[in-house]
Amino acid sequence: MTKQMFAVMATGLALMAATPALAQQGGSTVTTATTQGPILTFAVSEEVRSRPDQATVGAGVTTTAPTAVEAMRANATAMDKLIAAAKARGIKAEDIQTSGINLSPQYDYNNQTPGQPPRFLGYQVSNSVRATTSKIDDIGPLLDALVAAGGTNVDGPWFGMKDPDAQLVGARGAAIKSAEAKAQDYARLAGFRGVELVSISEGGSFGPQPPMPMVRNMAMDAGAKATPVEPGQVANTLTLNFQYRLVK
Repeated sequence: MTKQMFAVMATGLALMAATPALAQQGGSTVTTATTQGPILTFAVSEEVRSRPDQATVGAGVTTTAPTAVEAMRANATAMDKLIAAAKARGIKAEDIQTSGINLSPQYDYNNQTPGQPPRFLGYQVSNSVRATTSKIDDIGPLLDALVAAGGTNVDGPWFGMKDPDAQLVGARGAAIKSAEAKAQDYARLAGFRGVELVSISEGGSFGPQPPMPMVRNMAMDAGAKATPVEPGQVANTLTLNFQYRLVK
């Protein structure tokens, strides 16, 4: 082996020895040192929970008739009553949206003779809409009104916030303060004088409440108790990704 090769190897080993090892702890990472100092990377999350200020419910009507045209017409008449009931509860037209229409033939497979096709029954149409309202306390009566108007299936409600980002105003300040304290702690433990903020990036996730069990069609008396609905709280999580440079 030549002296030149020995010199190259020695230089490479010296560089490796001068490079700090990669360290990871608790989701934080100290990367290879730069010319200014090592870079510390980690994320801080803050969750905000509050009472929802809007809710969405789904309602639909299923009709069956001998022909597709009759089934569609019957369904249209029933849906008109359902939508009128939603509007009567204060839901605006722009907050009511059709979510699905399905037309399909129906067959009877019971007592089917081998080699013979199933008995044709007619056509079934399912039509559903979703209605959004800010009247949280009116969700129970709204569900009852939709069922009383002929709704054969009702689902939801789904609770949420009109402006989820508005929830996070205070959370950002808390996350930055927490990140600064964490970075300073890492600097102290690693023998550095302090830190410099290099970058911040934001991510987040909105966690709506799970939908309530489906409500089936039922007879309703005028004086019957309204369906109880508890909105609880919805969560909005802010995640900030930080990079700090450790300073000697």
